[in-house]
Amino acid sequence: QVQLVESGGGLVQAGGSLRLSCTASGRTFSTYHMGWFRQAPGKEREFVAAITRNAGSTTYRDSVKGRFTIRRDNAKNTVYLQMNSLKPEDTAVYYCAADLEGSTSPYEYDYWGQGTQVTVSS
Repeated sequence: QVQLVESGGGLVQAGGSLRLSCTASGRTFSTYHMGWFRQAPGKEREFVAAITRNAGSTTYRDSVKGRFTIRRDNAKNTVYLQMNSLKPEDTAVYYCAADLEGSTSPYEYDYWGQGTQVTVSS
């Protein structure tokens, strides 16, 4: 079992930056692939970025490529999402999730954090 806690959300102006963190409990963090997802009001939860268990590979949705960076520190049981050049359309609740297999589909992920709100003003 893995428990995930996100932090780092907030209100930022367009063009600004935020760094989200997600810290996991337990000693098995390094066995999980990790993903970031987001959900805006009235929309489905969508994939943002993912990183493999050994940080050897990352994947991003097209709209955040070149602006967002996912990385992880297995010694700290933490995965990060650095978000630069934020746009109003990035406004959403951001969730981290853990999965043993690795996927861009939210339906494949077994464990979820509670989410952190990111609001980008224009």
